[in-house]
This record gives sequence, structure tokens and C-alpha cells, in this order.
Amino acid sequence: MKPRIDPRLLMAVALTGLVMAGWLVLMGAVVWSTLGPDERAAVDEVLAPRLALVAMGWLAGLAVVGGLLQVLYRRYVGAPARLLEETRVVLAAATPQQLKPGGTAEMQALAVAVNELAAQRDGLRADMDAQVAQASRRVQQEKNRLAALMAELNQSVVVCNRDGRILLYNQRARLQFRALSQGAAPAAGAELVGIGRSVYAVFERQVLAHALERIHQALARGAAHPSAQFVTTAQGGQLLRVQVAPVRDVVASADAAAAHDAPGEAPSVESPRDRLAGFVLMLENVTQSVQEESERDQLLHGLTEGSRASLANIQAAVDMLGYADLEPAMRERFLAVVRDEVGAMGRRVNDLAQRATQRLKTRWPLEDMLGADLAYAAQRQITAVCHRPVTLDHVDAGLWIKVDSYTLLQALTYLAHRLVDEFEVRFLQLNLQPAGGHAQLDLVWSGQAMSNETVMSWEMDAMRFGTERTPLTVRDVVERHGGEMWFERDRVRHQAFFRFLLPLVSTQDAPAQPAALIEAGASGQYSRPEYYDFDLFQRDEQGRALDDCPLAELAYTVFDTETTGLNPAGGDAIIQLGAARIVNGRLLRQECFEQLVDPGRPIPEASIPIHGITPDMVAGKPRIAEVLPVFHTFAQDTVLVAHNAAFDMRFLQLQEAATGVAFHQPVLDTLLLSAVVHPHQESHRLEAIAERFNIPVLGRHTALGDALVTAEIWLRLIPLLQEQGIHTLRQAREAAQKTYYARLKY
Repeated sequence: MKPRIDPRLLMAVALTGLVMAGWLVLMGAVVWSTLGPDERAAVDEVLAPRLALVAMGWLAGLAVVGGLLQVLYRRYVGAPARLLEETRVVLAAATPQQLKPGGTAEMQALAVAVNELAAQRDGLRADMDAQVAQASRRVQQEKNRLAALMAELNQSVVVCNRDGRILLYNQRARLQFRALSQGAAPAAGAELVGIGRSVYAVFERQVLAHALERIHQALARGAAHPSAQFVTTAQGGQLLRVQVAPVRDVVASADAAAAHDAPGEAPSVESPRDRLAGFVLMLENVTQSVQEESERDQLLHGLTEGSRASLANIQAAVDMLGYADLEPAMRERFLAVVRDEVGAMGRRVNDLAQRATQRLKTRWPLEDMLGADLAYAAQRQITAVCHRPVTLDHVDAGLWIKVDSYTLLQALTYLAHRLVDEFEVRFLQLNLQPAGGHAQLDLVWSGQAMSNETVMSWEMDAMRFGTERTPLTVRDVVERHGGEMWFERDRVRHQAFFRFLLPLVSTQDAPAQPAALIEAGASGQYSRPEYYDFDLFQRDEQGRALDDCPLAELAYTVFDTETTGLNPAGGDAIIQLGAARIVNGRLLRQECFEQLVDPGRPIPEASIPIHGITPDMVAGKPRIAEVLPVFHTFAQDTVLVAHNAAFDMRFLQLQEAATGVAFHQPVLDTLLLSAVVHPHQESHRLEAIAERFNIPVLGRHTALGDALVTAEIWLRLIPLLQEQGIHTLRQAREAAQKTYYARLKY
């Protein structure tokens, strides 16, 4: 692509033409004033028929002058401007890079001088890097040891910042999440875990919020190593046991402590939430263990319940056989009973063994929780939802119970909500006391009583809160705990209550030591896994509009397409889609998306030498209607970046009606932004820009290869845009739309 002629050159040629025309008119007037009447008539007679020739001569002279001006412009204006742009590239380059001397002798000398200065800068940078490397070698050894330890962990570990954005995960976590997503998407790159991705794409936000709220309570009480645990259902019905531990912001905590200890300073009232930089998730897939326990339960149930009648019959027959005067016929009859019952028991055992995979009832894993924590959490949640005061009475502070706290709080809140709505209850009370081998949790109220039919209806209805609805019932929650729930009246106190019987934590199953607290920046952190970016601890997405975000802080999906042709409106289709992600200024090469697509039409022979994709390669591959939803998920919550993005986006937009997938993210185009930072360069093709930035081009005209090159280019463009005062997404989009190439349409 050739840039248009500089308007300044056109203005210079026009001004020169006007000066030449004015000079001719002025000299003609001067000569005309010195002529007599006869001479004027003679001159007029000679020149009048030849005015066109005079005009042509003027135009020819103007063309010669214009050509000369263009040569001078290229030599003395364009060349210095290009040298300036290339010098800025060298200054912004992270690796050694040199200018190519050219132009006049003065320009070549200037390029040599710039190269010498750049070489000195690179030498100083290399010395500094060597010193830093030497100083950090011991730290790196510790990191390598920790990385090896992380690889040996039996648990999947994911670390998130306070917004739920993933900033660290180990290989086991990646494999586990990949297994969870199998069957949900046909394309590669549909992984659920990735740097900068939201963990709420995997876990329900309310479940994690509940776990974090419990941690905040523990911190408020001064607990040193608080943690929470829950079990949730992932894609495909698999059960995950998740343990949550906080990541403290040691800098903020130290500042708060210093302010608290400073003489004359008021104590800090900083909340526990403000002292958290993020949280750690330790995951374990318990689907198989739960299934095995359920199968054992079923087998035991069959052996005990199913064989009870047979054992009774055998016992009766044995008792009769003990009589010495029993007639032979009767003795034989009772022996036959014994043989039949023993045979029936054998057949029953064999049948149970064959049906061991059938579950009588799924045992839901429960967590150990301090009863007081559950009562306090229920008090806050019921108050927030029902807008009624809730008091705590007779709560045993040292009672430990085994619960699924999230669903139990849902059941309590649901019952309280119906009491307030249907019976206009004004005051509620919670009691929690041990009772034999169980804990009694009571939801108490004063006022109108209810019938047993109403209680049964509430117990069996799906729980709902306004417009929100869950498929669970109160009975499901009770059975999940292996407990009981009923309704009682206390006529003496004029009260009624729902009573839940919950399992206690046995003395042998004392609460496990909580997961060690990981402190950001402390030496006691778990390990350095393969995939991490701790700088995301500093990110806080609340209260910041996307358009006003700095370019260096945004997450990007850089993508490219290979197509059957260049006419999207004429029926050409996508045959390959590739993308890479940039998070926190880093290109994540391990988190890429690449998928061949069956276009549903022939691939022209003329295009195959360009992209190298043959009809056999796309045969049997998913159609674009299957691939686009997966790519949409991959690119979620990011800014799209492409080279000549108008071309690629047109193909995606034409599929909106057929697939129902619309890409509403902001889009940046490296073609347009290259023209913004380098307006004097002759070409803004992908190869030309890569050559200017000294970026090797690998896999050209493959979707992923071009996407990776485009990503490297975009990372080089960001500091150059900042030098021109373009810092935010809004400013970059506005600058791109002002370029000449923004007029390209497809």
C-alpha cells in the first residue's frame, strides 16, 4: 500500500505555479507599458493566436518544477521524517536494532551516529541485565525449586486477584479444567483456565462470594490462617471439592499496622476485605470417590435390608431343627427352607455385585464449619434478603458441624422469605445447640402458626427468591446433610420454629489444619508454576470504563482468519481461525486458539498456494456455526486486535444472523495504528511492519502465525502511541479513524 502524496508538496507546487504565472503577467505588463500603439497592435497580432502555446509552456515549466520539488522533498523532507520514525523504533526496541544508512551523505552519517548511540545504549542495557541476572540467580534457583514442587502437587491450584481474574495456575489445574470442558466445544482453545480469565466462568459467583465472606468473618475475628471449603457441580455433572484460602496484601497490611502503631494516630478501621489481594483455589475432583462411596452404600444397604427376611427364615428353621422329636418329613422340609434361603441370599449377593454401579442415593461431600460462623452468616443473609431483624440466641460458640453451608443458607433464607411474605413475620431468631449426636438448628418466629400441609408444600417446592430460582428443594438440602427437618410449636412461648438436625464433626475428625496463607510478595508462597502473572494482583476493574483504560492495562485477543477468497459479501468463507491473548503486556503463547473450518464450499485452486489449506484438510472439520461460539468465549472480556481488521470483522459480522454470535468488543487495527505512528513509511503491510520492528515472521498466511506476528507488532506499537499522547483505548480508536486507510471497506 502506497501512502498518498503529502499535501505540503501539492501546496508547494501550486504556489510555485502561481508565482510563475504572476511573474509572467507582471513582466508582460511592464513590457506592454513601454510599447507604442503600433507596436502593441503588432504584438497582439503575433501573440493572440499563440496564447495556448504560452499556457502549455507554462504548464511544462510547472511540471519540471514540480518534479524537481518532489525529488527535493523526498531527499530533504521525506527521508529525514522516515529516519526519525525508524529512530523511534530503535529507541523503543527491547532488543538490539540498527538503522540502515541511506539517502544523502549527511543522512547516512546521521544514521551511523544513531547506530553508535544505540549500540552504547544496548551495551549499558546488557551490563545492567547481567548485573540483575547475577543478583537474582539465587532467587531464580528458589523459584525453580518451588516450580518443581508445584508440579508434584496432587491438587490443582489456581490463584486469582480480588476480581476473580486468574493470575496463576499449575499444569494439573489446566489439565483438570480441560477435562471439564471436553465435549462442550469442538475447537481447540476452548479451555476454561487462562491468565487474566475470570474464574466465574467455571464457578458460580454466589458460591465463591459466600466462601470469601466466611473468610472475611474469620479475619475479623483475628484468625491467622482462615480458609473455606465447598463442593460444587461442574460441567458434565462432575463434583469438585474447592478449598479457598486468602492472599493477603502484605504492603497494605504493613501500612495499616504502621499507622496503627504511630503515636497520635487514630486506629485504622480498614475492613478485612481491603487487606486481601486475592484468593487461592485448591481443587479436587471428587466425582469418582463420591460414586464409589455411593456404590458401597448401595451394596451395604442391599446386603442388610434385602437379606433381613432370609436371615429370619433361616433362624426359624434352625430353631425348629433343634427339636429331637421332629418328624423326618418336617426336618427335610426345614432343611429345604435353609437351602432355599441360602441360595436366595447367594443370588442376591451376585445380583447386587452386578448392579454395583447403580446408586441408591448420592452422598454429598460436607465441610467442617464452626457453628457460630454459620449462624452469623445466616443472620446477615436473612436480614439482607428479608429486611427483618434476626437475633441469635443459644448459639454454642464451640460447636463444629458438617454442612454444605451454601445450600443450607439458601434453605434458611427461603423459609424466612416465605414467612415474611405470607405470614408477615416481623422478628426472627436462630438457635444452634448440640442434641445427642447431632446439632439442632432452629429458625424461630412469633406469630401465626401454619398447617402441616403448608409445611410439606414449602419443603417440597423448588426454592425461589423473587425472580431467582433454584431446582433444589428444602428436602433436597436436608437429605444432602443426611439429617431431618420438621415444624414444631412452642405454645408456652407462643412461638413456632423449623428445626434442622445436622451432623456433628466427630472428635476423630477434628478440623483439618487450614491451608497455609499465601502472602503476596512474601517468601512463604506456594510456588512458581508454569503459567503466572503476579502483576495482575494490582488490577482492580471496578469503577473504570473500558474506553478510558490505559492501553497497557487492557487484555487483548489478537486474531486472524484465512479465507477462500477476498470477497466476504460474495460468498467467500473462513477456512481457518487463529488467535492469541495478551494480558498485562505479555503475549501468552501457551493460550492460543487455532481451528480449521469446513467452509461448506470449494476452496479455489488459486488460493491454496497462499494459505496452504487443501480441501482434504478441512474435510470433517467443524462448521463456522460451531467454531464461532467457542472463539467468542475465548475472546470474552478482551479487546479484539487484527491487521486490516475491517476484512476479518466483515467475515464475522456476516455470520451473526446464522450463528447468533455477535462480537461487540472494541476493535483495534494494527494497519491503521501503524499509519498513525509511521505516517511517512511507504508500506504498512504486515511483513513491512514486522521488518521495521525486527520481528521474525514465522507461519505467514496461517491464521495463528499471522495472529502471533500481529500480537508482537501491537506490543511494539503501544509505547510509540504513548509517545504521541495516545494512552487510552478511546484515544487509539479516534486516532485510527482519522487515517487514510480507515476508508477501506469490504
